[in-house]
Amino acid sequence: MPNDTLLLGAVAYDPKVVMIWDGFQAYFEKRGLNFDYILYSNYERQVAAQFAGQIHVAWNSPLAWVQSERIAAANGRKAEAIAMRDTDCDLTSIVLVRSDSAIREVAGLKGGRVAVGADDSPQATLIPLSFLGRQGLDAGKDFQVLRFDQLRGKHGDHIGGERDAVRALLRGDADAACMIDGNHLLFGQEGVIRAGATRVLATTPKYDHCNFTVLDGAPAKLIGRFRDLLFGMSYADPAVRPLLDLEGLKQWRPGRTEGYAALEEAVDRFGFVEPFVRQVAASCA
Repeated sequence: MPNDTLLLGAVAYDPKVVMIWDGFQAYFEKRGLNFDYILYSNYERQVAAQFAGQIHVAWNSPLAWVQSERIAAANGRKAEAIAMRDTDCDLTSIVLVRSDSAIREVAGLKGGRVAVGADDSPQATLIPLSFLGRQGLDAGKDFQVLRFDQLRGKHGDHIGGERDAVRALLRGDADAACMIDGNHLLFGQEGVIRAGATRVLATTPKYDHCNFTVLDGAPAKLIGRFRDLLFGMSYADPAVRPLLDLEGLKQWRPGRTEGYAALEEAVDRFGFVEPFVRQVAASCA
């Protein structure tokens, strides 16, 4: 791996990802940071690549962060979240029902059918199902889970599963559907959900989303310059605004990890990441 070039990994969940990172590459290089990126088809491949030393920094989903942190801990290493978007902070997921549903509280889902997104989606599956578990309803036991897997390995970045879940709700194939609150608003704007057709049954506690992850041993000078350039971006700058709009933010913030507690609880509840963590940790030992 070149010593004078910062190599970033990102997952190609949408064709716009190439446009995003081509734009950031041009921006960074104009400011003296040699920068390149590698696209992966899924987060598991990206996480493994970072531990194999193939990239310096990973643009990780929240689930990929949990995987990375646990693999690092298993091998006596340290993972650090160095930056995140303002839009990655304090998000919520919702449990949606039809407006004419007789279900008025979470307990009313017992014996019913709950539609969710991809099985590795923190926002549309893991966190809301864990939330329902804390309310006394165990997925697969107290209610049937209807999974709408779209591009497994993308960790829910591809929102087609959430869109399919809400369509199942509207068709009457499900009694409730889970999704991130922002996509609920988007589906209304798209016309997928017509005004007055649904209502929110429950809202999860707040949680955080993506972050830039680095491992101990990453080149400190390159990482420091990368962070400085991120934090120096201003939405008021017409040269920067299109890049930030593409990536869905107005300001980069320092990374924090306390917002992953709900996901940590979810993966522990379902035993979701441990086989992968053990596999990669063993390969690095």
